[in-house]
Amino acid sequence: MDTLVETLTTREARSQFSEVLGRVQYGDDRIGITRNGKLAAVVVSVGDLEALEQFEMAQDLAAHRAARAEDDGQRVSLETLRSELAA
Repeated sequence: MDTLVETLTTREARSQFSEVLGRVQYGDDRIGITRNGKLAAVVVSVGDLEALEQFEMAQDLAAHRAARAEDDGQRVSLETLRSELAA
């Protein structure tokens, strides 16, 4: 990930937990945590998480609007769907 400021092992993160939280909270750093050499988690600020959630909501809303615009009003019963899938 290009947006990570630093990557720490779980052991390093555990021993530096307070510092990691401070860097994330006040410095807006994004710090990756690795386990067995693989990225397992990323510590991000509350602001980053809120921005991600707003982005996801905007995407969901856009997808919903697009689906509604494409809806032709035609419906298929569950029984019809099951018979078509079984065929």
